[in-house]
Amino acid sequence: MRLFTSLSLVRVGVWLIVLGLFVTPLALVVGLALGGNQIPVLLDQGLGTAVWNSLYTTLLSAVGAVVVGTAIALVLDRTDARGTGILRLFLLSPLLIPPFIGAIAWLQLFGPNQGLNRFFGTELWDIYGADGVTLLLILHSYPIVYVVVGSALRSMPSDLEQAARISGAGTGTVLRTVTLPLLRPALLSAFTLTAVANLADFGIPALLGSPARFETLATMIYRFMESGTVANPLQTVSTIGVVLLFLGIGAVIADHLVALRSGSQLQETGEALRFRLGAARWPVTLVTWVVGLAVTLGPIAGLAYRALLPAPGIPLTWEMVTLQNFERSLANPRVVEGFTNSVTLALSAAVICGVLGWLIGLLVTRTRLAGNTALTLTVLLPTALPGLIIGVGWLILGRYTGIYNTMWVILGAYVCAFTAMVVQAVRAPLQGTPLAVEEAARISGAGRVRSLFDTTGAMAIPAAFSGAVLVAVTAVRELTVSILLIAPGTTTLGVQVFNLQQAGNYNQASALSLMFALVGVVALALTVRSRSPPRKSGAEILSFIDLSGVTVTFPDGTVGLDGVDLDVREQEFLALIGPSGSGNGEPLILFVALERKCLPKS
Repeated sequence: MRLFTSLSLVRVGVWLIVLGLFVTPLALVVGLALGGNQIPVLLDQGLGTAVWNSLYTTLLSAVGAVVVGTAIALVLDRTDARGTGILRLFLLSPLLIPPFIGAIAWLQLFGPNQGLNRFFGTELWDIYGADGVTLLLILHSYPIVYVVVGSALRSMPSDLEQAARISGAGTGTVLRTVTLPLLRPALLSAFTLTAVANLADFGIPALLGSPARFETLATMIYRFMESGTVANPLQTVSTIGVVLLFLGIGAVIADHLVALRSGSQLQETGEALRFRLGAARWPVTLVTWVVGLAVTLGPIAGLAYRALLPAPGIPLTWEMVTLQNFERSLANPRVVEGFTNSVTLALSAAVICGVLGWLIGLLVTRTRLAGNTALTLTVLLPTALPGLIIGVGWLILGRYTGIYNTMWVILGAYVCAFTAMVVQAVRAPLQGTPLAVEEAARISGAGRVRSLFDTTGAMAIPAAFSGAVLVAVTAVRELTVSILLIAPGTTTLGVQVFNLQQAGNYNQASALSLMFALVGVVALALTVRSRSPPRKSGAEILSFIDLSGVTVTFPDGTVGLDGVDLDVREQEFLALIGPSGSGNGEPLILFVALERKCLPKS
């Protein structure tokens, strides 16, 4: 009974924290929305148009991201295209550049009378409006698709694809009839994740849509809260939040069901199959490199073009190049304050999310108790909601708890929004850890809680640390959650960059954005490099099984093996063929140690 009670106390404590940090703010949004009928006001303010704009940009961008991300995953992980290692770094660069920074960057290239439009003396493309919003959403969400689909490709057994190739199927037929059908759960999961993320995005529509009077639900929420165009903005925004909340619940449940049904019962059968492109190898490589360089160098070039000029409208010449915008940005007291606050909040959120996510991941994966699924879905729900709705929930909660207009309310919102990152990072390794580890601890006398913490819990600490680092990186550049919660003295760096851009200080905003982008690309380069296994030369490849001069003699004097030499390399298939009694089974018995009588004698 004592063991059960100790585990129950931990579980109750975790649930109380989750109820306070996750459920309460969202429940306050629902309660405030139900306190009055704001539907007529919303319809008067253009709710129908905002819903339609959000719906079609979300669907188009999610479909586009799935198509682009899947194509890139197939090229990088399933073909013999050249330079895929470095190419992966370029193509994943939008993943670590905040979407609103990306919007500022591409605006410098394709804004009216800016960048390439100015260079060619004609308007190649006006990035403002629905097309710009949709394209930028695709650009910043396809890396998520690549991560999901690439992981599925690497874990996919290659035997079915190889069987299709042996049967005479071409590359296109194999992809259409074998590879893509096996990827269906991953594609559905990627579509759900990108659709939810794009629906919740605020920075891109605010910077590229609002100037063209293109309004989405996210920008409508911000307008109501900042402009005072409605009598009761909190209640009006909460009404929109309830709709988005139910959409988010549906998306989280759908993704959870897909994850439960996507586990393959097939076993891995060696290295993944790579399709030979033949004559198309160099054209595919060239096109992919052009895309990779464009999505990486394009934003950096656009930001550098604006950041190195002393003022808007001045032509770019060597005489006009200056670093004054960087100096002024770094000397700006609001920027310094925002940087200090962002670092403090990011580190604090990383520690809290790391510990809480580690505990939740441990409970939901290593215990079989009622409520595990509910606990998981509750923690994952904020990832499916616009950050503005989380901000509104904590804005209401802050007024009831006395933390309004302080950094505590922003920290609470960060913990609510980002704990799921750690939970997801911890769940994967814990699900693959055998129960025998904890059982050994229990046999040695450890209690239920200690056996969890000292064995699988200790092994999950590196994953929790990685998740906490991801929380810190995300929080330090965050905009959407905190933009409604800042007050004098609590501004964050992301909000300060956004305010500079909105105030027309484009050069300083570009200078700060350029530093954001470069830090993101460097961080991604270090991550990719650290995870890339070193390539071994032919001389360095060691045998997986190496037998030399092995002799096996049975107790009755029968010789099973006589001076056998055998060299089997890793992932190599070997068949030992011979009639019964020829000794072809003795090496197998020797390998798996099934027959302890068979001891090799020299």
